Amino acid sequence: MTEDLICYSNVEPTHSASPSVIVIGSGFAGISAARALHDASFQVTVLESRNRVGGRVCTDYSFGFPVDLGASWLHGVCNENPLAPVIGRLGLPLYRTSGDNSVLYDHDLESYALYEMDGNKVCQKLVAEVGKTFEVILEETNKVRDEFSEDMSIQRAISIVFDRNPNLRLEGLAHNVLQWYLCRMEGWFAADAETISLKCWDKEELLPGGHGLMVRGYLPVINTLAKGLDIRLGHRVTSINRRKNGVKVTVENGTTFFADAAVIAVPLGVLKSKTIKFEPRLPQWKEQAIDDLGVGIENKIILHFDRVFWPNVEFLGVVSETSYGCSYFLNLHKATGHPVLVYMPAGQLAKDIEKLSDEAAANFAFIHLKKILPDASAPIQHLVSHWGSDVNTLGSYSYDAVGKPHDLYEKLRNPVDNLFFAGEATSADYPGSVHGAYHTGQMAAEDCRMRVLERYGEVDLFQPVMGEDTPASIPLLISRF
Repeated sequence: MTEDLICYSNVEPTHSASPSVIVIGSGFAGISAARALHDASFQVTVLESRNRVGGRVCTDYSFGFPVDLGASWLHGVCNENPLAPVIGRLGLPLYRTSGDNSVLYDHDLESYALYEMDGNKVCQKLVAEVGKTFEVILEETNKVRDEFSEDMSIQRAISIVFDRNPNLRLEGLAHNVLQWYLCRMEGWFAADAETISLKCWDKEELLPGGHGLMVRGYLPVINTLAKGLDIRLGHRVTSINRRKNGVKVTVENGTTFFADAAVIAVPLGVLKSKTIKFEPRLPQWKEQAIDDLGVGIENKIILHFDRVFWPNVEFLGVVSETSYGCSYFLNLHKATGHPVLVYMPAGQLAKDIEKLSDEAAANFAFIHLKKILPDASAPIQHLVSHWGSDVNTLGSYSYDAVGKPHDLYEKLRNPVDNLFFAGEATSADYPGSVHGAYHTGQMAAEDCRMRVLERYGEVDLFQPVMGEDTPASIPLLISRF
C-alpha cells in the first residue's frame, strides 16, 4: 500500500481555501465527476482501491493489441449519447454491430451463425423466424403485465403466455433457438430470466444509432478524462464520516482525508457488501435502495488464436434446450482484424464458471467451441474476467429485480447531506451502461458543486467537461465491414 502520488498528477496537492471534494472510485462515474469538478477549480482527490483506473472498464494489452475485459460497447451511437462528444473529440473508431439499439439484438440478425450441439448449423431462415416469435412472446407479456397488479419474473410471464397461446410454444430445434434468444436477453441484464422484473425490464431509455464496439477499447477515454487529476491508487476506503462542515474518509491503512464533500462512485456490489462503513449510517431509504437493486454477473473468456477458422460473422451461438445451456462467442476479428473470440456467460452460468481456475474456464469455453467447429485449433492465449468475485466490483452491472420499483436508481443517486452518489446503478435512464455511469458522474459533480459553492457563497456557471469549448457535434467514426 503506497501513499505516493501517481503519474496522473504532476504536482503535489496544495491546501487552500478553495472548495474540496473526495471522489471514491475511479471508474467512469468517478473520473467523470472528478474531471468536471477539477475543471470547475475544485480541489479533487480521487481514492481508488485498485492499482489502476477504470473500474469495470478494463482494456488489456497483453495480446499485443487492446481487448476489453469489461465494458466494450457504446449503446446508442448518436450525438445524443452523453459520451459521444468525448469519443468524437478523441477520434476513436467504433464498429457498429447493430443498426437498432434494442435489448434483444445488439447485433443484426444476419450477423449470427447458430449451431446445434452436434455442430450442425441452424438455418438462417429459422433463426429469423424464431426471432420474430420471441418478439411476439414479449409483446404478449405486456398484456400479462397490465393484468397483474403484482410483479413477476420475465420467466413466469413467458410461462403464462405459453399457457394462453399454445401456438407460440416451439418444439425441437426451434425451441432451442428460442432459448438462445432468451439467453441473449439474460446477457443484456447479466441475470437469469427468473430474477428479472416483468414490470421494469424495459424502463431504460434506449438511444438511437445502434450498438458500437470500441475498436481500440475504452481505456483511452478514461486516460484522457483522468489526465492531471490527483488519483491515489491502492487506497481502499473503509469508512466515510459525514460532518456538518465536511467529510472524513479513512482508507485501509488508516490514512484519513478531509474535504467539503464526497462523491461516492463505487459499484453497487461493493455498496451491498457493506465493506464501507458510513458514520452516521445512511438513511433507511438509501440502505433499502442499495439492498433492493439487482446486480448481475456477465463475464468474458477471451481466446486468442493463431489463425481464423470460424465464419465471418459477428456472433457464433450454440443453441440448447435451456438458456443456461446456450452460449455465444463474439467475433472480434470482424471488428478489429485480430483472431480473437470472446465467450460471454451471464447469470448463473457466469457464477458457476467463476468457481473455475482461469485455465479451466478457458478450456470450458474452448470445449463449447469445438462442439460447433470440430477443426478449431487451441487458443494460444486467454484472459478471464471475474466481475462477480472481484472484491472491487462484486458484480457486473445493475438490473431491475422482481418486485422492486424502478425508482430505486433515482433513490440511490439522491444525495445524503454532503455525500453525492454516481455510477451506472444510479442512472434511471441508462442503467448498466458506460454512458449512464459517465452521465451520473456529471450530475453528481453539478449537484456537489452547487451545494459546496452555496456554503462558500459563490455560485457560478458550470464549466464544460474537460474545460473545452469544442462543439459536441464532432462526428463519431463508425465502420461496418
